[in-house]
Amino acid sequence: MSNMKTKGPKDFYATLGVSKTATEDEIKKAYRKLALKYHPDKNKSPGAEEKFKKVAEAYEVLSDSKKRETYDRHGEQGLNGGMGGGSGGDGFTYTYSNVDPRATFEAFFGSSNPFANFGKGGGGFSDIFMEGEDIGGHFGPGFGSRFGGGGNTQVFTNMGHGGQSSFNRPKPQDPPIMRDLKVSLEDILKGCTKKIKITRKRLNPDGASTRLDEKLLTIDIKKGWKEGTKITFPKEGDERPGAVASDIVFTLKDLPHSTFTREGSNIIYHKAITLKEALTGTTLRIPTLEGRYVTLNCHDVVKPDTVKIIPDEGLPIPKQPHKRGNLIVKYLIKFPDYLNSRQKTTLKDVLP
Repeated sequence: MSNMKTKGPKDFYATLGVSKTATEDEIKKAYRKLALKYHPDKNKSPGAEEKFKKVAEAYEVLSDSKKRETYDRHGEQGLNGGMGGGSGGDGFTYTYSNVDPRATFEAFFGSSNPFANFGKGGGGFSDIFMEGEDIGGHFGPGFGSRFGGGGNTQVFTNMGHGGQSSFNRPKPQDPPIMRDLKVSLEDILKGCTKKIKITRKRLNPDGASTRLDEKLLTIDIKKGWKEGTKITFPKEGDERPGAVASDIVFTLKDLPHSTFTREGSNIIYHKAITLKEALTGTTLRIPTLEGRYVTLNCHDVVKPDTVKIIPDEGLPIPKQPHKRGNLIVKYLIKFPDYLNSRQKTTLKDVLP
């Protein structure tokens, strides 16, 4: 007769040390504590690796509402398809013996390194969860699918104060890296594409050391974008253990132009004229951003605050790029440095 013992059914609730009415938060908290405690890279005691795997199996089942329902109704046999395809007969099967406990750990913590700093202290994690501690909230591929979202998503929320556990707080994110993106008015007129190469620090698979990484960022400048427009590349900045990578934010700035300045979707052109031209009239050629010239006839007296509007020769309007702002001509009247007696007398006679 064989001396081998027959394995009894697995009690996933007992493995995690939670009740059958445990909430999602309680299951997450229990897994976190036990996975850190029994991770074989940290815990070298006999049986730690087997316990680490069992904890992962239990978490994989109890953290998924469908698997948990099947387990509660039909036990292990239901999970393995032994009850006609699981709960509801919908063909759902799950072989929990094939769980990769290290993959579960990495998906949960966002790092495969059990010695990474998952809290605020900077000296490694603790098996005892403390109020106010920050834990990983940026997770690897696969985590989101278990909790109803996509991969690499922050699914924990900050429950904060009032006696509630802060277990659900996400990793802190480093402040954004702010950079100016200078573009010409011609670029704003026509739209363009800018490519910017950046070098940043990225975490290695061990979750602790970093490497330098280059990436080419592409920015599509839309017609009419206003100065101050911000373009954000989420989490493309430096990575470091225990934090979410910073965003990179570019702020649109106008390059100084030799001829024009702008005010919103309008462009301003300062035209110098003589006092004689201002008083007696003149015909002017006004340049446009596109390199054309517009003829402007001045028959009336031009005062220092006189402006002339040439419609539809400005920049595209951001929300209606098929429409354009105006070209506004502002006059700079050049007064003579000197008048002789005869000129003064003549002006006194003719000016009101």
